Amino acid sequence: MPHIVFIATHFVGNTNRYVKAFTELDGITFSVISSDPSSSIPPSMRPKIAAHYRIENCLDSVQLIEATRAIASSIGRVDRLVGFLEELQVPMAEVRDALGIEGLTTEIARRFRDKDRMKEVLRAANVPVAQSALATTTAELQAFVAKIGYPVIVKPRAGLGTRATYRVTNAEDLAAIPAPTSAVPLQVEEFVRAREHTCETVTVRGVPVWRSGTRYFPSPLEVLETPWIQYAVLLPREDDDPTWKNFHPTNDAALTALFGDQAGTAAGTALTHMEWFLREDGTQLVNEVGVRPPGVHIMPMMGLTHDTDMFADWARLMSFDQFTPKPRTSAAGACFFRGPGSAEHIVSVKGIEVAIELCGDTLFHMKTPKVGDRRATGYEGEGFAIVKHATTEGVKHALRTLIENVQIRYG
Repeated sequence: MPHIVFIATHFVGNTNRYVKAFTELDGITFSVISSDPSSSIPPSMRPKIAAHYRIENCLDSVQLIEATRAIASSIGRVDRLVGFLEELQVPMAEVRDALGIEGLTTEIARRFRDKDRMKEVLRAANVPVAQSALATTTAELQAFVAKIGYPVIVKPRAGLGTRATYRVTNAEDLAAIPAPTSAVPLQVEEFVRAREHTCETVTVRGVPVWRSGTRYFPSPLEVLETPWIQYAVLLPREDDDPTWKNFHPTNDAALTALFGDQAGTAAGTALTHMEWFLREDGTQLVNEVGVRPPGVHIMPMMGLTHDTDMFADWARLMSFDQFTPKPRTSAAGACFFRGPGSAEHIVSVKGIEVAIELCGDTLFHMKTPKVGDRRATGYEGEGFAIVKHATTEGVKHALRTLIENVQIRYG
């Protein structure tokens, strides 16, 4: 019976969905490391957790090593160390390397996490990516701009989503961003004018066995730059849509390059989240790749469209190297509620009841923003809705209905 140790950080929200999936999986011994005390574990899950070890910082591989060793001494050898957050992937890999646990190695994890290294690896494998450079000085930033011209994108070397990402359109913009240093370099790359998509891929020991994909409306960067935009993510009904199907060879090449010679081992067992661009002329560019489950509600959307529980499927994949593909039976989408104003609290919410009535059975789940709620720090907004319909057009109609009717304002 494999012993799975999960890094839970805090027992809240989305994390608990992953913890619950492992506690309901038969045939494993399940332990947890977190920064929360054991009293924070939801009561229904406690009987299924063999051991819990609390540490101050779950991103500190030294503390993770200590916790994992302690759990192994108490319960037995650790067979898999897993976690779903982007920023956990390198620390977990360092623990695996230190303790001889099968799975993603530090070298491979850094290929996914370090965006400059990622693009180097992809270029070497002839995978199309945007022009980019790693800048440690303002002069290096300026040299890259002089080479390709404005606009450019500047972001952290190991960023998360579009946080701390800037579109730089002129010298004044460039002067306004934090200056890079050797300790805190910045990734600078050409600005790509294209439609942005995702490709979620299940690989078992490096072999792709299943794919899904979404489209962003508009792009995450536009969302970050325009705080009032209520944006959407669409997962179409057609699993043979040529937009995504034509990208599969590029997806294969990128993952083969990133997993490298570890592709035939448990290091190549993963659900990856690849963001990519499609230009008007049909050319494709890989943007970024995460070796972890996707965010912005793509996990529940994939479950809805394939009549499955993707959280449970991911738990089984990471525990046993097993995944059973299921046919796509519907379309799904998610939209995020945000509004104009620079204040910190919501003072007005309109159109919720109308939107719910118009969407009808298409509305699967909604978290409604409420007057008095504090403005969210992230770009996902103060509320969201997830919809499901038998057709892609039905989902598009529902998303438009929600975005056009739900209006929030800060004050």
